[in-house]
Amino acid sequence: MAKILIDKKEIEAKEGANLLQVCLKNGFYIPNLCHLEGMDSPPASCRLCFVEIEEEDGPVTSCSVTVRAGLKVTTDTPPVRRLQRSALKLLLSAHDVDCARCPANKKCGLQTIARFLKVGLKPKQLEQLRKETEGMEDHPFLRYDPNRCVLCGRCLQVCHGKQGQPFLTFAKRGFDTVIASYGEKDLSNTTYQEFTACAQACPVAALGPKND
Repeated sequence: MAKILIDKKEIEAKEGANLLQVCLKNGFYIPNLCHLEGMDSPPASCRLCFVEIEEEDGPVTSCSVTVRAGLKVTTDTPPVRRLQRSALKLLLSAHDVDCARCPANKKCGLQTIARFLKVGLKPKQLEQLRKETEGMEDHPFLRYDPNRCVLCGRCLQVCHGKQGQPFLTFAKRGFDTVIASYGEKDLSNTTYQEFTACAQACPVAALGPKND
């Protein structure tokens, strides 16, 4: 076990453990969307889980840091909050904020983070962007709304990792990136339950079962 300091509080954690996970388990909330417990290679794609670490030049993503003895971590500094709020506002500028009609309302990852960071769900400073791409209309089990999707990749992690099948993938590039079915894969031998496990990983209900 390694002794580390988080916001000046001494914590014991397993050497090599994921820092974000250690913080969350010990009651230090850090905004995050793309992290799942047990990830081997966290993607750090949401750019929300910043912390400051002594001897580092600037804030770093806590999901990509492993615990080592003597680590000194600060979760609440002006540079950290500035980066987190900027990342959240960019996500919200490309998100269809219609909470009242959203299945994730009151259990949404974006709502939780917005409350914590004191950021409005409809930032006035940024232009609202919308994708013209349609969702997976022909998928037998899943519905998908690309304008709710935050591209966290959690559904892909679950499908590839826990289910052992590449049912879903990222398609297109840049702003037009979406989640799509994996090529022409034959779905005849897959079950509804396998796909709902992938959908349940979505923090914003962009992906869900068709009968939900």
